[in-house]
Amino acid sequence: MTPPAQPGVPVPAPAARHPHWWQRRGARVGALSTLLALCGLVILALVREQTGTEGFLVGLGLAVLPVPLLVAAFRWLDRVAPGPWRNVVFCFAWGACAAALIAIVANSFATHWIATATADPSGADTLGATVIAPVVEESSKAAAVLLIFLFRRRDLTGLVDGVVVAGITATGFAFTENVLYLGTAFGDDQLTGDSGFASLTMATFFVRVVMSPFAHPLFTVLSGIGFGLAAGSADRQRARRVLLPLCGLLLAAGMHATWNASSDFGDYGFLLVYVVFMVPVFALLTWLVIWSRQRELRTVREELPVYVAAGWLPPHEPLVLGSMRARRTAREYAGHTLGGRPAARAVAEYEAFATSLAFLRHRGRRGRAGTDFVAREEALLRQLWQRRQVAGPALAHATRALPPVPWFGPRWGPYGYGPPTGGHGSWPGGHGHPTGGYGHPLPGARQLPYGAPYAAQPVLPYGVPYGVAPYGPGGGEGPGRQGPSTGGGGTGAVGAGPVGV
Repeated sequence: MTPPAQPGVPVPAPAARHPHWWQRRGARVGALSTLLALCGLVILALVREQTGTEGFLVGLGLAVLPVPLLVAAFRWLDRVAPGPWRNVVFCFAWGACAAALIAIVANSFATHWIATATADPSGADTLGATVIAPVVEESSKAAAVLLIFLFRRRDLTGLVDGVVVAGITATGFAFTENVLYLGTAFGDDQLTGDSGFASLTMATFFVRVVMSPFAHPLFTVLSGIGFGLAAGSADRQRARRVLLPLCGLLLAAGMHATWNASSDFGDYGFLLVYVVFMVPVFALLTWLVIWSRQRELRTVREELPVYVAAGWLPPHEPLVLGSMRARRTAREYAGHTLGGRPAARAVAEYEAFATSLAFLRHRGRRGRAGTDFVAREEALLRQLWQRRQVAGPALAHATRALPPVPWFGPRWGPYGYGPPTGGHGSWPGGHGHPTGGYGHPLPGARQLPYGAPYAAQPVLPYGVPYGVAPYGPGGGEGPGRQGPSTGGGGTGAVGAGPVGV
């Protein structure tokens, strides 16, 4: 029994509860890595048993050829807000090991069961290829996207992220499947004595690696689009968050089934489905993803000006960060002039954090940011501030890669604030650097809530514990603790607060 508290005697705080070993991040990562490694060993043994050692090596050498190109293509699509490499490794490993093992075991079991029940092996093979395999394979590949959707929600924020995660998972799956098919074809050629362009190995390579390396990624991308759209939905839209991934999965399985059934449509069925169905869908989805990427850049340009008005960013950065060409120019300038690869990496990280900040602000205005909006915004602002010393001059230099347009365009009008009064220099015509220098931040930063209207009265920034305020509309310079508002800008003495409106 706990004794009653005595007056004037402080009650000790309860000891913090340590998580169980299975709740620790290291334990979960270790368990998942072990699972994927075991799946990889099993799938390696199964494929080698079916193809033989020589066939396995030939299949491996041919199947790996399209992998770097596909991974590079998906990473290029993800350049606006690149996801962490750990997601790329996990998705590829899941597709190549876990999803491939599930597909091989489930497809073999289902086909064998149907053949035994119907006493029609050929019919069972056809049913397995057109009905069972598409559902099993697309479900197993979509499981990787589901895991990231559930446990890495911050890495899956929209359509492009869903496409990238799903595409890399399918690339890993197609790699293992190609090893199996190419190795089996090589073994058949060894028995028949065929070689060269007339061999089954060359025909399989041409169909699976040259003509349709995008087939599996194309199917699974539909599931990724469903998860990406669901991730952009509000928490209260539960039906939408469930139905969109299911619809994407059904579309992926249907398209996969149509592709598998093309060989049953006559002598030219494969080419007909390829030209009339696969290529147009591929072109349409490619356009959709590129359009979504451009929309992400537009979101960066439209959301970051509120941080310009609040004093956290200089006025030229929204347009610089909203241009892939200007971003590349900033990284190259940092790498060549400001400190080599570490400086270029710091600029790249600054660009990524600023993009995440814009996306967070966008979701906040739409009521989809979640209850931890303030904490996440503060964390992102801290990350930007830590890299300001290097990223600031590089991004200012990158204004030369932009067209000579006024920095306040019509897209920024709805925010309801005019140009800053702190003398940030002419931009982009003169490409002037902000007064005060990147090493001497200006005080007077204002923090505006994400609720409407943006032009509300200034409040203390989340950076009260920062100790140093960034660029401010007031025009003074020097460190200072944030205090109550004292009117216009000036020198950053202790107690200097946000500038008056």
